Order: sequence, then C-alpha cells, then structure tokens
Amino acid sequence: MNLAKVDQIAKAVLYEGYMLYPYRPSSVKNRQRWNFGVVYPQAYSDAQGGEEPASMGTECLVCGNADTVLEVKLRFLHLQTRSNHESKEAGSSLPDGWQEALERDVDLQHCSPETLCREPLRKTFAFPAETQVDPEHASRGKAVGAVVRRQEAIQGTVDVAAERVGTDLFKVSVVVRNNTLLETFASTRDEALMHSLVSTHLILSVEGGEFVSLLEPPAELQELAAQCQNVGVWPVLVGEPGQRDTILASPIILYDYPQIAPESAGDLFDGTEIDEILSLRILTLTEEEKHEIRQSDERARQILERTESMPAEQFMKLHGAVRGLRPLGEGTP
Repeated sequence: MNLAKVDQIAKAVLYEGYMLYPYRPSSVKNRQRWNFGVVYPQAYSDAQGGEEPASMGTECLVCGNADTVLEVKLRFLHLQTRSNHESKEAGSSLPDGWQEALERDVDLQHCSPETLCREPLRKTFAFPAETQVDPEHASRGKAVGAVVRRQEAIQGTVDVAAERVGTDLFKVSVVVRNNTLLETFASTRDEALMHSLVSTHLILSVEGGEFVSLLEPPAELQELAAQCQNVGVWPVLVGEPGQRDTILASPIILYDYPQIAPESAGDLFDGTEIDEILSLRILTLTEEEKHEIRQSDERARQILERTESMPAEQFMKLHGAVRGLRPLGEGTP
C-alpha cells in the first residue's frame, strides 16, 4: 500500500468544499459549507423526515482466507465555532460563530473477515464538548482580545460484519451511526452540524487478501458486486494502479485509483476547479479581501500565502497540463 498516495486522496476528500474561492467568510458560497458526507444526529434526521442521514454504510468484496487481516479507519471533520472577543484595536471582520474544523480518526482493531462472519465488531467512539480561549495579538504582540473556540460533543458507533459469499470470498459491511443525544432540539442545520460527522469517509485495507473493484468487477463476480449496498459513500480502489489492498469509501464521486494532479502545489478545497485558474484568481483579490482571508481561517491563510509565494516555474507547470488521453483503437473514425 502506498500510504502517501492514499493519504493524499483521503485528505482531498476530507476537505472537499471546506472553503471555496474567494475563501472569504463574507462570500455567499462560504456561509454554508461541508455539503458532502454529513452524518447527522438521529433526532435531527427524524425531524427532517429522514432526508438528512444519521448513518452511512459501505459494502465491498474481499478475496481472502483465514489469514487475511482487515483494518478499518473512520475519518471525519468535527466542527467548532470561532468567536472573537476584541478590543477596538483588533479590527477583525470575522463573522460571529465562524466554523472551523478538527480532524477526527477512529481506528478499529484488526480483524479477519472469517472471524467477522461469526462475531461482528462494534466500535463506540466519543469526543467531548470543549471550549478553548486563546489571546489574540496585534502585529506588535500586544493582546487585543481573545479567540474563543467551542465544539459540541459527538458520539457514535462503527459496526463491521462479514458474510462468506464464495470460496475465499467475503462481503464486508461497515456502518457508521451518529448516536449523539441532543439536549435541546437543533432547529437549524448549522446547530445540527455542530453535533454531526462531516466529510465522513472510511479507509479499509487488507493484508493477505485483496479487494474486488465494484466499478469493474471480473465477469464471474459482477452479480455479487451489484448486490453490494452502499449508502452515502462509494468504495473505490486507491493506491498505485493495479494494487488491490486498499479501499476508500468516499462521499464524493470517484473512480478507481484517483490521483492528485502532480502539478498541484497544495490543497485548494475545490476539486471541480483548475489549479491554475484558482491560483490566478487568488492573486487578483484586493488587499482588503486578502486581509479578511488572513483573519478568518488558518487553512485559507495557508492557501493565500502559498499562492502569493509561488515561483514562476510552478505556474508554468500548471499551464497546459493534459490528462486522460487514450490512444485511439484501430478503426476509430
């Protein structure tokens, strides 16, 4: 398994849509974020008539035997609100209750598909409510206020089971549920998001076995592959092309072996755009807009600083890159 490549793709999924160009909190498109992979508390899901999910699940096929070992990891973003309590010297334009995010990982114990056929595995996880207060300093180091970050409690479960569906062939299922109890009814989406799993996805890997592509299964496994039920995510093979030891169950549409463009200098949080266009647009922002970005979000500030310091040769690499071309077959008109 190419851990670096898997982590790159998983990171891109985690932050897809986190903040969009022009990366300013005052921008309309950034006032409601994280539309992918949200797993809400059950109470909020029920209040919305089940249209907002309180669970997600994936099923995939694994070729293996008694010695095959399966590893499952859940990853998501846990939101926190950031508020500024400032003196008049601070001059921040950050809106009250601006949402940031913490990365959360939940690792399950290694297990074998054969064992999971007899004894399904359940992992309970919880992250407590916390409030953090940090002093905010002006450019000369003088304290001009405080930054208050608050997160709400989240708790849930991950259930893993397996079913033997052929000789040395198993169907593995993983279900993630948000079991957070709301003390008061969350009447708005923003309130519910504070208790939700956001950009939720799963990484499954095996030793002594291999996964079957659900997009391009072998002819003899097409029927079994079609019977796999996936809700809220879709499993694709990740790593180097041809490797079959790792699956990413993603809330966004991907094909097997997705790749980050080698010319990309870093995350831009928007996989539907082109690096060159986004970078050039960032450079056209006014100084006032750039100041707002620097004040609002650490990850957005890193995008701005990386783009402003990007050397000319890096821009040239972004220009005119062509991907996805295939040789024409014989007889192609």
